[in-house]
Amino acid sequence: MIPVSLPSGGVELDAWIDEATDPIAVIALAHGAGAGHEHPFLEGVAHAWSAAGFTTVRFDFPYRHAGRRMPGPAAHAIETWSAVETYCRGLRPGIPFAAAGKSYGGRMASMAAAEGRIGPEALVYLGYPLHPPGRPENARAAHLPSVSAPQLFLAGTKDPFLQPLADLEAAVASCQVADIEWFEGGGHSFEVAGRKLPAHEVGAATARAAVPWLSERLQRPVA
Repeated sequence: MIPVSLPSGGVELDAWIDEATDPIAVIALAHGAGAGHEHPFLEGVAHAWSAAGFTTVRFDFPYRHAGRRMPGPAAHAIETWSAVETYCRGLRPGIPFAAAGKSYGGRMASMAAAEGRIGPEALVYLGYPLHPPGRPENARAAHLPSVSAPQLFLAGTKDPFLQPLADLEAAVASCQVADIEWFEGGGHSFEVAGRKLPAHEVGAATARAAVPWLSERLQRPVA
């Protein structure tokens, strides 16, 4: 269980762990705003990363844990991320920790990192929601240059949250250390029009694309 302290009181969140054999690192994987840890896309991501040597921990934000559909205050999500990092570092002491998330979950991780509430060795965003669809003037990128850890943006070229694509390129260029991995024709959940694949397969393929980047940045520390 992951204990989280909130203004409304404490809550204990379940953790769903995909163990890797002799793990390189622990990756916490957060869900998007509209689905929980059980979404097949996230299952595919977790299974692919654990198979590649990264123990992967999924969890639900408190609003999902309480059975609500709409996200709570950002401060609650940031507090949750802080508790998740503590849990993950205790789970496998001495190896690197990375924060990852689908859409909303990734954005909340970036805010937690920018505020110094978490200190991951890397962050991975699975479809970063740069701005609401059709409203590029409302970009959610001002905090990204404050993130000191390397950041990887996995992004579909047809994602409506990223149009025009040059906006994401500009946001990434403003970061301290960041890269983009483009998925040609991919939407916000990396689906490709005319290509019918189960969500868990799409998630696994998306996750595998990040493995070389993760492996380079999350090498096991030398004792």
